[in-house]
Amino acid sequence: MSIITVLGAGAMGSALTKPLVDSGWEVRLWGTWLDDHLIDAIEAQRPHPRTGAIVSSAVTTYRANSLEAALEGADVVVMSVASVGVPRVTELALSGISKAKALWLTSKGFCPNDEGVIQLLPEAIRTIAAKHGVTLPPIVAIAGPVKANECAEGKPTATIFGCRDGALAEEFAIRTSTPSYSIVSTDDEVGVEVCAPMKNVYAIALGIADGLGEATGVPHHNLKAAAFTQAVKEMSLLGQALGAKAETAFGLPGVGDLEVTGLSGRNKVYGVRLGKGENPQEAIAQMERLEQTVEGVPAVALALTLVEQTGGVSLEDMPLLRAVAGIIDPSQLLDPLTAVQEAALTRR
Repeated sequence: MSIITVLGAGAMGSALTKPLVDSGWEVRLWGTWLDDHLIDAIEAQRPHPRTGAIVSSAVTTYRANSLEAALEGADVVVMSVASVGVPRVTELALSGISKAKALWLTSKGFCPNDEGVIQLLPEAIRTIAAKHGVTLPPIVAIAGPVKANECAEGKPTATIFGCRDGALAEEFAIRTSTPSYSIVSTDDEVGVEVCAPMKNVYAIALGIADGLGEATGVPHHNLKAAAFTQAVKEMSLLGQALGAKAETAFGLPGVGDLEVTGLSGRNKVYGVRLGKGENPQEAIAQMERLEQTVEGVPAVALALTLVEQTGGVSLEDMPLLRAVAGIIDPSQLLDPLTAVQEAALTRR
């Protein structure tokens, strides 16, 4: 039996243990220094505070001070912490990661390097490893329309594994698929990693359309559909500029993940609040108090910089990205309806 160690006991990290156990892995789950209350619930066989599901007793749990033990002998390591924590956890776990056959990555976001260049998370992890003189195993980017609570409960779920080594991605996809957890594979790591954080940004715009409907009593479904279409176009354009395949954004990482996030994700919920007229800063502060991380908010500024640093695409090509940025920027506070409408109904 192969050993897999999941780093991060939050919603996605704990949810992933369900298909891993079901597909025959020996599963370890390590909690960061912020996860003690989550590990407490798991060990007591209570519902996970963020997914409502009970984590299998077959999963061995480890607390923050037991990282070395959690990584000992692991065949695969999974990075499943919030994007802001990826650099720190990577540094702490480098020794164990370097001995594994692969590093899987469910974290979604962008990461600036020491020179301020915005990197996709796999490249950021590789940069950190090189800085410490460590050779990494292949990285497998995991994305797609996966709500953590549904995955944790074993409900039908489709996801995608992306790796530069397409054969390795396919091998792990076959190894880990179950009747309710279907995995497709691709060699387009970049495309998967572009869509993962960008869909969080665009889900805010979709939420705004829903919030406008709630505030006025009149649905804004047409606006939401137009924003959805523009979002997929922009994800594809940015991905291509960075070397991705154009079609990746039209599959599970883009269309699929944006659909599920635009239905009920935290980024969508934040957008709903904006559409109903809440102040962006007050709305995000209240969600953070409830431990509801809205990763699309910090991703907006990083995405703007990434576009500016990337040849082959410009901010003129990304009107919906600019609209979301202007809506949440306290120095602009653009009107949500006007900004999304102008971006989504563009004729470009």
